[in-house]
Amino acid sequence: MVEKYLSLIEAEITRQKFGTQPKSLYEPIRYIMNLGGKRLRPLLTTLSYSLYKNNVEKIISYAAAVEAFHNFTLLHDDIMDKAPLRRGKATVHEKWNVNTAILSGDVMLVKVYEMFLGLDEKKLKEVLSIFNQCAAEVCEGQQRDMEFESERKISEARYIEMIRLKTAVLLGFSLELGALLADASENDRKALRDFGVNIGIGFQLKDDFLDVYADKKKFGKQVGGDIIANKKTFLLIKALEKVKGKQKAELEKWLTSKKFSKPKKVKAVTAIYDSLHLSALIEEKIKYFFEKGFDCLTKLSIAHNVDHLKGFVEQLINREA
Repeated sequence: MVEKYLSLIEAEITRQKFGTQPKSLYEPIRYIMNLGGKRLRPLLTTLSYSLYKNNVEKIISYAAAVEAFHNFTLLHDDIMDKAPLRRGKATVHEKWNVNTAILSGDVMLVKVYEMFLGLDEKKLKEVLSIFNQCAAEVCEGQQRDMEFESERKISEARYIEMIRLKTAVLLGFSLELGALLADASENDRKALRDFGVNIGIGFQLKDDFLDVYADKKKFGKQVGGDIIANKKTFLLIKALEKVKGKQKAELEKWLTSKKFSKPKKVKAVTAIYDSLHLSALIEEKIKYFFEKGFDCLTKLSIAHNVDHLKGFVEQLINREA
């Protein structure tokens, strides 16, 4: 089922031309949309819809709109993060330039709204209402994440709220969209949205964990990248809360050093995390959010095809990279 939906999504993304002239404006959109990725969000939309109806082909263009919005956020995030690579390829602002990347992102968002225009009037109003809320929250989350870079102390609660906004609400929207398009009840729409938000938080915490503790052979990027960049992750936040004495001084040294050996820094900071038993702490937190998410599915009014949705998400949860 997932393979079938993924094929439909890829075909729809290929079909969407997004625009033609000037080529320098629209080519970056086609470029980032064709870089691949898991297509997690449109797959969640189709899986959610399929809980109620079988004609998934009818809503593929709207699922593709979710993926276009996600890639729009990545395009602008890469500019803010000064990221050179996205999925192993040059980012849009590196391949073209920053101004082009900004404009391509802007028109990309316009195209997302255009892709929703095929909806009937009642559904269009509902979809745009929940989409606008989601889009604003994603921006709020990104702003908080940037502000965290210059803040010394971040609480766990503030961090969880930031990743809820920046990452998780879009998963919640993706699932609620599928349910809305399938005429599901308000109760089911909320249950699926809450499922998405909770697993979204769990996924981000899993990324925090994997960045430090992943098998180097299986991990798709540099292990310890967050440590090298002093990124405010769950692990660093908890370390700053718990560390004392000599270890506190050592952690401060690594956080403030401008010149350092990357492998030595990763090894030293990881050793501090280990001594504070942070691996077990974050795994417990990941488990909490995933279980909270799956509990939301028990509130659905239907059982048809729920196992397909659960199975797909469980596969992602058990990933090692």
